[in-house]
Amino acid sequence: MLRTDLLCARRCLSRETGVVEIREAANADLAAIYALLEQAGLPTSDIPASNPRFIVLREDGNIVAVGGLQPFGSAALVRSVVVAANRRGAGLGRVIVDELEKAACAARIDRLILLTERARDFFAHRGFQVIERGDAPQEVQGSEEFRALCPDSATCMMKVLTESA
Repeated sequence: MLRTDLLCARRCLSRETGVVEIREAANADLAAIYALLEQAGLPTSDIPASNPRFIVLREDGNIVAVGGLQPFGSAALVRSVVVAANRRGAGLGRVIVDELEKAACAARIDRLILLTERARDFFAHRGFQVIERGDAPQEVQGSEEFRALCPDSATCMMKVLTESA
């Protein structure tokens, strides 16, 4: 279970233009999540079956960033990290990844795996290292994202988490 006090409790931060809220996604958020993912060209077809746990960042009531974790034992697939086009460059992706790492640590997940076609440098700056796709845990390799949704050309990356993540 990825729910933690941090994720269950709504956190509000102030910024110049309004209120920012970071929390675990609710069912009511799914339409906005799908819209953001589709606008970014990220896969959505397996979301109902894979049931990732999403973290959303809302500004003034609108979801502007999202990221998900799909657990596989002590590892998790990081997926669907996206920031609305008009909010990129503001550090929101970093906030989402930080929250995903905290949720993973709380759930005793010690490795995060991801596939990316366009965000290799972003994730490298967050401590992820390139690995061979075949070096990912077998359970993760069996996911729909690994088997069919992400092309073989996608970069596979991993981050080993510590208690302080």
